[in-house]
Order: sequence, then C-alpha cells, then structure tokens
Amino acid sequence: MRPIFDRTADDGDTGLAYHRYWMHKDEFHNAFAHYGVRDARYKLIYWYNDPLGQLGAFSGVEPPEWELFDCEKDPFELHNRANDPAYSEIFEELLAKLDARMAEIGDTPEHRSAEVLAGLRSRGLSLDMQSDQANDRRWAIAAP
Repeated sequence: MRPIFDRTADDGDTGLAYHRYWMHKDEFHNAFAHYGVRDARYKLIYWYNDPLGQLGAFSGVEPPEWELFDCEKDPFELHNRANDPAYSEIFEELLAKLDARMAEIGDTPEHRSAEVLAGLRSRGLSLDMQSDQANDRRWAIAAP
C-alpha cells in the first residue's frame, strides 16, 4: 500500500486496493457490510448492508448506498461525491475498476453496475457503461 500513497508505484502496479467487510452489524464491531476500491486519490465504497447469511452478522433496515471520496481534496472523507456531477467520470472509472477487481478475485458483487449507472444517468449525470456482471443482488445509489 505504501507505494500507492507515496505515489511511487511501478507502472505494472495497478495502484488499486480492494477491501470487503462481510460481517454486517456483528456484535463486536457493529460495522455495516461493504466493499470498495481505493487508488492514490479516490475511494469508492458500496454499503450493501446485508448480512448475506453470515454467522454472527445481523440484519438491519439500512438501505444500500454508494460513497465516493476525493481523498486529496477531502482527506477526512466528509463530503460524499457519489452524486456530484463533477465526479461522474471518476465514479464510472472506479466502478469499472471495482467490477474488474471483483471478477479477478472471484468475489460476487452485490450491485448491478449497469443499473447503478442508469440510476445516475436518470439524475442528469453523464455516465456510460458497456456491460454489467450478471448477478441477482440488489443495487442502489445514495439519494442526493
């Protein structure tokens, strides 16, 4: 990770970190289930908020949502840019990288990229996605 943050990563290094937290609202952490990617500047997170039948995880009523942070301009991650038209291309690029990384490692997405992007487009954001990974999980984009 240090080469990503120091901006000294090799050309062959994708400069992308992937994470997933499975245990929705477990008794020790009470953290919500999510996954995402982080590069040297941006972080995209999908809070799917579903225990997925994991032992020790608990259901809740929290709706799924997306978060996008510009960690250079907002290092404390106070301003979610997922619905900001100025960040629509960044959202699209990171979503494609998230999908690719999940496919590469064999992780099952809880979102449908084509539907997520269509939802963004319906709000006037200019995004274009050519394909979606087939899955039957829900998708969502955070309300503005």
